[in-house]
Amino acid sequence: MASAELQGKYQKLAQEYSKLRAQNQVLKKGVVDEQANSAALKEQLKMKDQSLRKLQQEMDSLTFRNLQLAKRVELLQDELALSEPRGKKNKKSGESSSQLSQEQKSVFDEDLQKKIEENERLHIQFFEADEQHKHVEAELRSRLATLEMEAAQHQAVVDGLTRKYMETIEKLQNDKAKLEVKSQTLEKEAKECRLRTEECQLQLKNLHEDLSGRLEESLSIITEKVPFNDTKYSQYNALNVPLHNRRHQLKMRDIAGQALAFVQDLVTALLNFHTYTEQRIQIFPIDSAIDTISPLNQKFSQYLHENASYVRPLEEGMLHLFESITEDTVTVLETTVKLKTFSEHLTSYICFLRKILPYQLKSLEEECESSLCTSALRARNLELSQDMKKMTAVFEKLQTYIVLLALPSTEPDGLLQTNYSSVLTNVGAALHGFHDVMKDISKHYSQKATIEHELPTATQKLITTNDCILSSVVALTNAAGKIASFFSNNVDYFIASLSYGPKAASGFISPLSAECMLQYKKKAAAYMKALRKPLLESVPYEEALANRRVLLSSTESREGLAQQVQQSLEKISKLEQEKEHWMLEAQLAKIKLEKENQRIADKLRSTSSGQGLGLAQENATGVNVAGQEEASAKAVLEPAQSTSLIGILTRTSDNEVPDVESREDLIKNHYMARIVELTSQLQLADSKSVHFYAECRALSKRLALAEKSKEALTEEMKVAGQNISRLQDELTTTKRSYEDQLSMMSDHLCSMNETLSKQREEIDTLKMSSKGNSKKNKSR
Repeated sequence: MASAELQGKYQKLAQEYSKLRAQNQVLKKGVVDEQANSAALKEQLKMKDQSLRKLQQEMDSLTFRNLQLAKRVELLQDELALSEPRGKKNKKSGESSSQLSQEQKSVFDEDLQKKIEENERLHIQFFEADEQHKHVEAELRSRLATLEMEAAQHQAVVDGLTRKYMETIEKLQNDKAKLEVKSQTLEKEAKECRLRTEECQLQLKNLHEDLSGRLEESLSIITEKVPFNDTKYSQYNALNVPLHNRRHQLKMRDIAGQALAFVQDLVTALLNFHTYTEQRIQIFPIDSAIDTISPLNQKFSQYLHENASYVRPLEEGMLHLFESITEDTVTVLETTVKLKTFSEHLTSYICFLRKILPYQLKSLEEECESSLCTSALRARNLELSQDMKKMTAVFEKLQTYIVLLALPSTEPDGLLQTNYSSVLTNVGAALHGFHDVMKDISKHYSQKATIEHELPTATQKLITTNDCILSSVVALTNAAGKIASFFSNNVDYFIASLSYGPKAASGFISPLSAECMLQYKKKAAAYMKALRKPLLESVPYEEALANRRVLLSSTESREGLAQQVQQSLEKISKLEQEKEHWMLEAQLAKIKLEKENQRIADKLRSTSSGQGLGLAQENATGVNVAGQEEASAKAVLEPAQSTSLIGILTRTSDNEVPDVESREDLIKNHYMARIVELTSQLQLADSKSVHFYAECRALSKRLALAEKSKEALTEEMKVAGQNISRLQDELTTTKRSYEDQLSMMSDHLCSMNETLSKQREEIDTLKMSSKGNSKKNKSR
């Protein structure tokens, strides 16, 4: 077959080669004919140029001759004018001379008239010849240009055909070499296959004999030992325990664990989104701290405040589903009863979304109607309202498919097994749709937040809340994308694992049969475990006594070490408590010292400035030292009584009355301020991260555009280089043509110089003749 195909290819290529060769010869002949025609046209053009030059020379000579004759006529007229007064004096002599002058004048007039007519005729001939020459030259030039273009095209076609011919020859040679190698390898493989087929036939014959013997033996055993075949009926077969696939169960538990982590991220993002949305309603467009918000937003805020009671059960339902998948169970749709609970929680959350959707849309409309809303912000609000509708629709679609997947564990006829794969595929498509909707919400909300930040009335609280909502939306988008990609990666495994069930059957018939099968499986596992329990080995008496002594010594030493560890731990805890107590005492003593110093300074300011300044300072230092000694002594003598986490520490004033509540309030206020500061820093960091992420995306887009522009510029540079090379070639050709024209002009100038020299000689001869005539006239 390979040789026949190769011969067919060679025949086709030979035919193509013969055609191309014939075309090549025709094209070569055409090119040669065109070159001959162009050469003939060039020769004709040269002849026409020469004839034109001759005519121009004749024209120049005739114009010069006409000028000479005109001058001659003027001279004769002047002579005639001079001869008239002389004729009056001498009439007789004048009559004879006038008759002679009239005859000469008539002769000259006739000669002049003939010359003028001849000149006019030559002018007309010259003009017609010039026009005809120009017309012929233009036709010849256009024909020459077309012929050159055709010759270039023919040459390009010839070059392309030769190149294609060479490429086809090289390709055919390479194909021939490859086919020869392939034919050799196929021949070797054919030989090996023949040997293998012979071996396989022998093995098949032996296996057939072995299997026929085993079949007869098994049939005899079945007829003798098996009274009832329960796999024949699907109702009975569903109660049989399938083979335990530990790898499948571990895989399903791993997948369920990953799904639980993703659902936890989704639940966290949903909680943050609803909570920060509630905070935004309290701030914008009307701040609840300044004025009362609208009743619609109050109701919307009340509903949003209940989001945790609808969102948290999703995580709990997924956790129960994960805990129900163990290594000992059989995980299929008929046995996953906890999926029904998760679908119920999802249904309740869908009801919550349906309940808050009208309020959310009305709240956005209220924002659009406010005086602070611009046209761009109104457009973003309309886009967000459409996105919220899409989000609710996607959740409803997802809830419908999950309810369908939960039906086999409760209702046997609710979903056919043939529809499992289509439902799972639709779940994956719904998750991808949810991810796309969340991307749109993130995009539109980021634009809305940017516009609101540019408003002059935007407060720091609104900016922070918008950043928090945007971070929660980004987290929700990431969680949706992870869930969608996770489900798409595992949907083939889910579809393949649906056939996991009893042997020789399509699957479990009802949830009741699946539950009975699991009970039978547990009983069978317990029975197998009881059968495989190994017997305890007996130990010799001497070895048992030695082991008992070692055991007692080890237990005593272990108990002693445990007591020592317990005592050291108690000491460490007491020392830490004392450390905290003394650190707080030191802080309080420092505060008391500062207050005492301030009090003494105030007393000193109230007294006269000139009375005993040094004494007051000594008293103040003495009081400070006494106060410190008293505080330290009191701290050493009186132990601290701890009634809270921080502990009640004794604090003495001038009257030595403890001020525990003020101290706890001070510490509480400090920690509250610290918490507020840390939360604001966290929100600021989240907003900065979102901003940096947007900047990074913009920079990446700009980089891609710059790379595209760079590629376009490189292409333009290549084209410019080609143009430059083409222009250089044209410049060289124009230089050559200009040089040819200059040489032709130099030849023309030489010919003109020759004609000028001839005309000068004629002028000299005419001058000589005119002088001779004038002398004769004078003599006459």
